[in-house]
Amino acid sequence: MVKLVYTAITTLDGYISDDAGDIDWAEPDPEVFRFINDLEVGIGTYLYGRRLYETMLYWETFDAAKEQAPHVVDFATMWRAADKVVFSRTLETVSSARTQIERVFDPTAVLRMKETATHDLSVGGPNLASQAMRPGWSTRSTYLSRPSPSEAGHRRCPATFIPSSSSGLWTAS
Repeated sequence: MVKLVYTAITTLDGYISDDAGDIDWAEPDPEVFRFINDLEVGIGTYLYGRRLYETMLYWETFDAAKEQAPHVVDFATMWRAADKVVFSRTLETVSSARTQIERVFDPTAVLRMKETATHDLSVGGPNLASQAMRPGWSTRSTYLSRPSPSEAGHRRCPATFIPSSSSGLWTAS
């Protein structure tokens, strides 16, 4: 069976955004970006909430002709090739290929997706991950931690799924 994967860049104390909801501080350097690409290479479907989907739409219109670094172009290529499922009650239409809207999140439907998929599924965002990550399912969580200018914001996932400690400038756990 394929895995349900959750990857997040977090502060050392476990936040994915600052208290204003900003994530600009989390932009990965080239080495970390390549590491993320290696984690994402097996993803066949991305599961998003509306806000994260709207953030990730950048990759749909990304212009690789601007002499971008290869790791950036690689991520855009992987993202465009994958299916996307957006769980939203308010999103009217999607602006990317291979994308569908689901009005209600149903963990049983996600389990069915896992059972029939041929590639891993990635769940994006802490709120959706907290609903999707179920004990006993084949899952993988990776947290890349770094210092942040803020000590508050949105947590990366419920305490049940948070490793007990992180250390170093960038750590994967």
